[in-house]
Amino acid sequence: MSSETGRTRPYHHGDLRRALIDTALQILQEEQNWEFTLRELARRAGVSHAAPYKHFADKRELLAEVAAVGFRALRQAMEAAAAGHEGEPEELLAVLGETYVAFALESPARFRLMFGPVRDDEPPVPALQSAAGEAFEALRAAGAGSGGGEVDTRTLAAWSLVHGLATLLIDRRIPGAPSDTAGTRALVARIIRASVRAPA
Repeated sequence: MSSETGRTRPYHHGDLRRALIDTALQILQEEQNWEFTLRELARRAGVSHAAPYKHFADKRELLAEVAAVGFRALRQAMEAAAAGHEGEPEELLAVLGETYVAFALESPARFRLMFGPVRDDEPPVPALQSAAGEAFEALRAAGAGSGGGEVDTRTLAAWSLVHGLATLLIDRRIPGAPSDTAGTRALVARIIRASVRAPA
């Protein structure tokens, strides 16, 4: 209950789960970490301290759902970038790679959470496993035009490149990398295109 009013703000039935996830995403964006407690999350969402436990057994389960939302957003972003694209598979992989890195830089904490230990803890959360697989499928489908056994190799190579590049940029490990959005995107585009077009 609120210490100022003695009452929590009411929430509409059926909206609590989404409200908690949205609040967690907001905290991630603002604080760039997930060190918040469920009590703090409830306070920010304007509900009782016990309310989160109506939908999540513990914080790990909540974070898994937040990560799943992130993977779904990543898949949607890549599918939107690929929509109507015509040209060589290498060019499409480059476009998706740029989208992937831009997504990571938009919210580094969300990106780290998506690939963090919450995915490895037991028991696995089906929604998170499914969302992660669907996001990878969006990348895999882009390499389908290469034919035969090259699809998986090319997709894994592209994923390794863009994931590593995103991590290096987040950690500011690339000397002389631009700090502005436009400059960063241009750098990412050059690196990805140079890689996917390189001879085997």
